[in-house]
Amino acid sequence: MSSARMRGIHFSKLYSFSCFRTLFKDEHSRLGEKGYSRIIYCNDPDNPEAAQLRNRRNYVYTTKYTVVNFIPKSLFEQFRRVANIYFLVIACVSFSELAPYTAYSVLGPLILVIGATMAKEAVEDWRRRKQDIEANNRKIEVYGKSGTFVERWKNLRAGDLVKVYKDDYFPADLLLLSSNYDDGICYVETMNLDGETNLKLKHALNLTASLRDDDSFKHFKAVIKCEDPNEDLYSFVGTLSYHGQQSPLSLQQMLLRDSKLRNTEYVYGVVVFTGHDTKVMQNATDPPSKRSKIERRMDKIIYILFGVLILISSVGSVFFWLSTRNDIRNGELDRWYLRPDDTTVLFDPKRALLAAFLHFLTALMLYGYLIPISLYVSIELVKVLQSIFINKDQEMYYEETDKPAHARTSNLNEELGQIDTILSDKTGTLTCNSMEFVKCSIAGVSYGRGMTEVERARAMRKIYEHPEVGDSLTNLLKTSDAEVGSSKSIKGFNLSDERIMDGKWVREPNRDIIENFLRVLALCHTAIPDVNKESGKISYEAESPDEAAFVITARELGFEFYERTQTRLFLHELDPLNRRMVNRSYELLHVLEFSSARKRMSVIVKTEDNKLMLLSKGADSIIFGRLSDEGRGFEAETKEHISQYSEAGLRTLVVAYRELGEKEYKLWAHEFFNAKTSLAADRDEVLDATADKIERNLILLGATAVEDKLQKGVPECIDKLAKAGIKIWILTGDKMETAINIGYACGLLRQGMERIVISLDNPHIDAVEKQGDKEMLAKASGESIARQIQDGRSQLRSFKESPIDFGLIIDGKSLNFALSDGLEHSFLGLALSCVSVICCRSSPKQKALVTRLVKVGTGSTTLAIGDGANDVGMLQEADIGVGITGVEGMQAAMSSDFAIAQFCYLERLLLVHGHWCYRRIAMMICYFFYKNIAFGLTFLWFEAYASFSGQAAYNDWYMAFYNVFFTSLPVIALGVFDQDVSARLSLKYPLLYQEGVQNTLFSWSRILGWMFNGFISSVIIFYFTTNSITLQAFRSDGHVLDYEILGVTMYTCVVWVVNCQMAISINYFTWIQHFFIWGSIAFWYLFIIIYGYLPPTISTTAYKVLVEACAPSPFFWLVTLLVVVSALVPYFTYRAFQTRFHPMYHDIIQISRSEGREKMSPAELTEQGKDGSISITHIED
Repeated sequence: MSSARMRGIHFSKLYSFSCFRTLFKDEHSRLGEKGYSRIIYCNDPDNPEAAQLRNRRNYVYTTKYTVVNFIPKSLFEQFRRVANIYFLVIACVSFSELAPYTAYSVLGPLILVIGATMAKEAVEDWRRRKQDIEANNRKIEVYGKSGTFVERWKNLRAGDLVKVYKDDYFPADLLLLSSNYDDGICYVETMNLDGETNLKLKHALNLTASLRDDDSFKHFKAVIKCEDPNEDLYSFVGTLSYHGQQSPLSLQQMLLRDSKLRNTEYVYGVVVFTGHDTKVMQNATDPPSKRSKIERRMDKIIYILFGVLILISSVGSVFFWLSTRNDIRNGELDRWYLRPDDTTVLFDPKRALLAAFLHFLTALMLYGYLIPISLYVSIELVKVLQSIFINKDQEMYYEETDKPAHARTSNLNEELGQIDTILSDKTGTLTCNSMEFVKCSIAGVSYGRGMTEVERARAMRKIYEHPEVGDSLTNLLKTSDAEVGSSKSIKGFNLSDERIMDGKWVREPNRDIIENFLRVLALCHTAIPDVNKESGKISYEAESPDEAAFVITARELGFEFYERTQTRLFLHELDPLNRRMVNRSYELLHVLEFSSARKRMSVIVKTEDNKLMLLSKGADSIIFGRLSDEGRGFEAETKEHISQYSEAGLRTLVVAYRELGEKEYKLWAHEFFNAKTSLAADRDEVLDATADKIERNLILLGATAVEDKLQKGVPECIDKLAKAGIKIWILTGDKMETAINIGYACGLLRQGMERIVISLDNPHIDAVEKQGDKEMLAKASGESIARQIQDGRSQLRSFKESPIDFGLIIDGKSLNFALSDGLEHSFLGLALSCVSVICCRSSPKQKALVTRLVKVGTGSTTLAIGDGANDVGMLQEADIGVGITGVEGMQAAMSSDFAIAQFCYLERLLLVHGHWCYRRIAMMICYFFYKNIAFGLTFLWFEAYASFSGQAAYNDWYMAFYNVFFTSLPVIALGVFDQDVSARLSLKYPLLYQEGVQNTLFSWSRILGWMFNGFISSVIIFYFTTNSITLQAFRSDGHVLDYEILGVTMYTCVVWVVNCQMAISINYFTWIQHFFIWGSIAFWYLFIIIYGYLPPTISTTAYKVLVEACAPSPFFWLVTLLVVVSALVPYFTYRAFQTRFHPMYHDIIQISRSEGREKMSPAELTEQGKDGSISITHIED
């Protein structure tokens, strides 16, 4: 339809409810008080009073840092890690004579670690900043003194007059002044705010609706007084003063940021709220500093190691004090080689207590290798590499939109493997935002051969559970696929049935009823036809996808709606008598539009032969109660079909009509006009009651069934995640009926599941609300919710021994009270006892509050997933936020930790990458503590051997390179490449994921077990080495062991033991692991040879020690072999015992594969995991 034709339609006259004139209410009297003090001078930037107002800029940021706070805030983040604080103190103290090594050997690694981590944070935040810059630099037309000019979003100010075009997003919260329509209406899509797909009708004030071109705004100046910025998306209070008139403002005139202009060529608006004052940003929270649970537990382990460090330093200092105090006894020197009679305070027997304290400080530095400084930088490096693998995963690449997975932060990789609860948005996250007409019931006959996602999933379950019916169901699936595949693809229409397709419905016995049914679909709507001038094809711009699907279906079945004027609708109809297309027009008298309260829509039209027809469609609970006695001919069959459609996850509406008498209509029209033009406070109720009078005595025609198309693979993904033990909640802005239908479609709600519904939609609350006492309403509502929660818990207790599952559904109003201080714990307890939870009509703030309640109340790891700006608060509040890079812009993806293109990719992200990353990081940290304890405690044993003198067992450069070259690369390879099972098996056996949820691999028992293994290794390394080679000649020339040789021998054993320990711990070997493990050992020998050839002033104790002393001696090689084998025996024995008698899930799978018996059912895996048995039976999938 041309723009001129559309401008000629006065929708404010066409609609009955949506275009009410805004009235003054009690809230308007509060303007000027606290909370209602904002003043906007429209199109008047030179006004001195406007200059004094300090309103926010329209610049929006989602970054964690700014240029000013990056260094202090990032340093604070780094020194939240207690190990970094310790090494900072040690680095400062190491400049004194107390240090057993040079200061730079500590300060250098610390600067490297902190600098590398800060650089990574800066790069990740810069990526966010670039996305913010892109959003803030979008362009918008702003009206200035010299006419319109293009301005960037970020430069908008409150009071600016802007022009927004069709399909553009609103740059700020705007007051609608006018549109291309004469009466100032426009359509707005708010999916990015509340998740709803239906268009909202906005209506400008009559005072400004006539200002429809640039010239008309030359002298426009007005003043807006309104509420202060707040997060309430569903209310607005203000007044507009223009030309000496003051008009009340409501949400009906507000265009909110991040909503989109639809079905309207352009609108003019005034900026009211900018930047972070806008309602969508008020619902957002500041980007949090997220840390994984493993990292927080790692800090506790560091505290434990600090305690151990202080303990052994104190014990060593006590022994040092005892020895030093007795160095001079009765004039005789005990340890004469220390010259206690001529020494510094460090060994002065006369000041033994002070010497012991100084020794304590030295010991704190000496045993510092118990604290792995390179752990943090190694983990940072590993996480970055893990993120690259996530980004490059071809299985999570969505070719249709060219969107790969994107790990926007690498700090939380391991959290992906520990998710206990997923909180998901619905629209655009689970669904494709498209409705398809798939089935219908007409005159008691069901039409539509296709199968929905729910029916398909149910059939697959039956095949799995009952193989005897498998063939018939498989054939049914193939037949359905063939029928759907053979039909042409039409958006919104997916009905496949040869009985009514291609005009064959005229042969049906009830063709008159079918004709009336299709006519209702073609006329009962507010859609606008748009004819493509080139192709001649007609598309429809409708308020909701459902409505568009109905009009498209009518067109495909022979009733094409092709033109609309202010008072007439024009159709191309298939005449059932001559079976030819004829043109017919209908006079449109009234539109009683759909609302959540009415749950129905009706139009009154006059046909060409002057018949008055009332055409209605609505919810079955409403329409069936309005049928006449004569109009219930096939009510039972229709109800049965509706039940079947609902079980298939379809959204249903009942279609009916009746013929009106001329006198009846005139009386009603007069009464309706009086109600519509009334200015009384109860106008809404009177108008609704008047409409109710005419919408009665209807004749049933049938029912429609529309599928809110799920994204591909959503039911299978949810099923797989549920089998992994992950709980899933849906938080949506949609109404309850829609959310419940999607719950069934995606498998979150199942047939046979009992539903607990908490709602304030009941007669008692309605009666209290009509009294107008807000305090009484709040009290009654709170009591009602408390009672419903208690009833729900009682219902659960009564079915405690029953296998029946429960699903909880709660709406937004009820959620406000359920989240209050007195009820939140009861509500959470009820929700956690249910298998599924759906929160409907949820605001962005409520989504964030529910997420926080689950996160804090359970202490478990939460993941939030969404695609719109209304999901940002939820994504930031959860432990992990996953954004869908879908059709709703990039706001959610920009604020997320991970971004994927389709919900189904969440399965691989968690069950594969999450599982692997958790295992890798957990094993990596445990191994780090093991290798540092095994190395660090040899200092303690040597100091005890050397009379607690503070002497280091090894050369300075041995110690400096231990965590850099000789043991770091194998552990990095472990963190990047190790796999307990393949990706295919991780998906096949989702129960493996429970190892992360239960934190099996990073429990305190496992951590302490690895520490104990390090302790045992250090004891074996030191005492086996010293007792093997200190009692006899070490060289062939008779020379015995000295300090340098002992240090090299012990260090060689340490390098071998910790690297071989890595070799027997790895599950998945690649050439990289082999190269790093054996290469690290080889590099030690290469280093000691090269370093040993340097001058003695540089190499000190390492001067030619391997070439001339150690290598020629067979003792050196035999002791190395003996110590390595002995140190590995304890762990090898433990793992053999565990695998045989108490295997973990991955052990069972690994053993079954090694025995060539891979085909094992997931149920058997569960059972054997409980029994601790590894005798795996061959069971086919």
